Amino acid sequence: MLPVLKLLRPHHWIKNGLIFLPLIFGGRLTNPADLIATAAGTLCFCFLASAVYVMNDLADMESDRLHEVKKFRPLAAKTVSEKTAKALFALLMLSAFGGAAVLKNGSAAALLIAYFLVNLAYSRGAKKIPVLDIVLLVSGFIVRLFYGAALIDEEVSPWLYMTVMTMACYLALGKRRNDLLAGESKGVLKFYTPAFLDKYMTVCQTLTIAFYALWAMSPSALHSVGTIWTVPLVIVICMKYGLNVETQKYADPVDVLLSDKVLCGLVALYGLVMLGLLYWG
Repeated sequence: MLPVLKLLRPHHWIKNGLIFLPLIFGGRLTNPADLIATAAGTLCFCFLASAVYVMNDLADMESDRLHEVKKFRPLAAKTVSEKTAKALFALLMLSAFGGAAVLKNGSAAALLIAYFLVNLAYSRGAKKIPVLDIVLLVSGFIVRLFYGAALIDEEVSPWLYMTVMTMACYLALGKRRNDLLAGESKGVLKFYTPAFLDKYMTVCQTLTIAFYALWAMSPSALHSVGTIWTVPLVIVICMKYGLNVETQKYADPVDVLLSDKVLCGLVALYGLVMLGLLYWG
């Protein structure tokens, strides 16, 4: 992968798939105007997400050079210059907010700003404060969900919000857990213990499945009788992801997913089944 492309981390854009949930679960996937608005808004969010990655790498450049894995990042490895990174950051920010201006959606633009400010706070020191670091990581997922809803003026189901929130907590806690077990002890990790992280990972995964089941049974014009039958598949996906987290040294959610073809296949199967139930069931 080209160093500049590696710096932008386009494979992490997969997390922006959350932006499409209000479109899909709101029954508006077949509406061309809503689909275009969501796709355009997602592109803006992708630009902003990459800008945040560049910003974080600029801030952590020196410490990354001392890390077993992060030392291979473009800025830490000096395969991309600091000057080039700053220019890319400016271009990405201009593209993200320029695109948002074209969309003329004030609520969506406000959520873009909120996402950037949250990540700015995280990068500037909040990531060193225990629990707050988890809260800020989780908020990024929640912003994506509500941003997708704002793009098409769609309501977010309370149960869907709770599902995404607890799922994001589980992912963030899992990343911290594996960083700790990999031998890292600097920064915020010195405040955590494996027992604490394991306990709340279990709590959050359990709640994720429970909230998803409640969403699947909640009143909705789109819900078919068969929606509840996707719960076992979600449980299997959670089990497979959990197994990977337990056996891998580092647990970045995107890397865990993309490194496992079986897990990718299960997620794809869930997507196809859900689309079939919602639009052709």
